[in-house]
Amino acid sequence: MLWYIGIFLVSIGVVFLFLGALGIYRMPDVYTRLQAGTKATTLGALGTIIGVGLIQPEWFWKTLIIAIFIAISNPISSHALARGSYKNGIKPFLNDEDGIDAYADVKEEEVDR
Repeated sequence: MLWYIGIFLVSIGVVFLFLGALGIYRMPDVYTRLQAGTKATTLGALGTIIGVGLIQPEWFWKTLIIAIFIAISNPISSHALARGSYKNGIKPFLNDEDGIDAYADVKEEEVDR
């Protein structure tokens, strides 16, 4: 029974990884690419790794530790990349000309320091 659940999780993980890669290819700017890459690939990697742990039960605890590390580090690294992109002045893609930058004041205060 665990083997079937593992195969299902690996399959779902592969689908999420593919959709994440497709999202990175299709999105217009760095911020939406980070969002697509982080969310989809985190779910894809977690599904694949936990699925492998269920297929090979003797590997389960090792794969669980790897999954916890990925669940913690992937969003943190994505946040660091987005913050660095924002601080370097990379503008997000906006469809309208009335785009509001909610963090413009914060950026100006950090420059003044």
